[in-house]
Amino acid sequence: MTGRHPLDLPALRPLWRAVHDRLSAGRPVGRIRVGPLDEAGREALADLLGLDRLPGAEPTIPLARLETAVADACGRPVREVVAAILGPVGDRAADREREAGRRAAVWDWLAGHEVVTAQPVLLEWAAQLRGHGLIDGSPERTRGLLTAALTVLAAVPADGEPLPVLAARLLDGDSHALDDGTRLSSLVLRALAVLYGTGVPEDAAARRALWSRAGVTDDELSATVLAAGLRLPGDGPLARTARICAEAGHPVSLTLAQLRSPGPLGGLGGPVHLTENPSVLALALRRFGPSCPPVVCTSGWPNTAVVHLLHLLADRGAALRHHGDFDGEGIRIAAHVLARTGAAPWRMTAADYRAAVTRVPAGPDPGRLTPAPWDRDLVDAMAELRTAVVEEVVADELMADLARQVRPR
Repeated sequence: MTGRHPLDLPALRPLWRAVHDRLSAGRPVGRIRVGPLDEAGREALADLLGLDRLPGAEPTIPLARLETAVADACGRPVREVVAAILGPVGDRAADREREAGRRAAVWDWLAGHEVVTAQPVLLEWAAQLRGHGLIDGSPERTRGLLTAALTVLAAVPADGEPLPVLAARLLDGDSHALDDGTRLSSLVLRALAVLYGTGVPEDAAARRALWSRAGVTDDELSATVLAAGLRLPGDGPLARTARICAEAGHPVSLTLAQLRSPGPLGGLGGPVHLTENPSVLALALRRFGPSCPPVVCTSGWPNTAVVHLLHLLADRGAALRHHGDFDGEGIRIAAHVLARTGAAPWRMTAADYRAAVTRVPAGPDPGRLTPAPWDRDLVDAMAELRTAVVEEVVADELMADLARQVRPR
């Protein structure tokens, strides 16, 4: 004895699979389509149903007729037979209903959470998330991440606490839980955008600004700014550190903590040139060494330390001049730097771009373009030529400008 059902014949397997699938749908079944059947399958089906001729390769069978035939053959109902042959018959409709209930329960829980009900504007956030659906399709994972997000939202506005410290305090000691780009960080920032009535931040600078608005500051030690040739007058620790590095022909990396407690500083006249990319600052140091004029690198989007230093320099009489990449992101960075610090553009006009693009006629696409407030023609030129020009391509011209600022030693 093998324990195999007497109707579990290889030739009838297509029939039982079709019946099992239809019954597992969880809906009323009247007729079942089977096939395609080979010759043996057609013969086996004809024998089971008592047909006087072979059915077609893909016959449609009334379930009532099949029930009668199966009962005559083994005395059991069809559902019991296919369960014995292929395993339990499911109920996909009921499964879907239960899953829909589990999904709805997550969103109902979120809408009724005390953090949301205390600030009803967050219902807009909850509605946005519901429209996007569950995270990885999982109610459990979604609820877990939302619980963490609500924990953070309940703690803001923070009192000038650095983001890693806030994360470690609230989220089981994980100082990286709210790092830029994590799902949790995105969830919280979407909520803050709704809370403060701003757009969802699309770049690193906007995300930092939104965190800052919520009372969260950059880490005073990990937020740094790279500079060269800064000979700051005064006897405070910031001035001495910058001068020592400048006199040695070395770059200086200043932390936000140093910039917030600079000590005595005097006035600073003359230009300070800003670059987007560290490689340009490195070229300046290589060429000018200890004679390098003041250069500050934003390293892409400026962090709090960069902005703090630029404000400090501008407040003491420095004329800031910014240069960056001729691509969509570079234009947005430049606009941000100019707006935040009062800097002027440095070789960033449409004429400068048209002259530079001749050096890289097959350069990469500049990406999404937005207006340059200082030169309306610049983005039109970039849209026409569709070629990005990075700072390194025009480094010789930038170095020539810096050379005019070098003072004899």
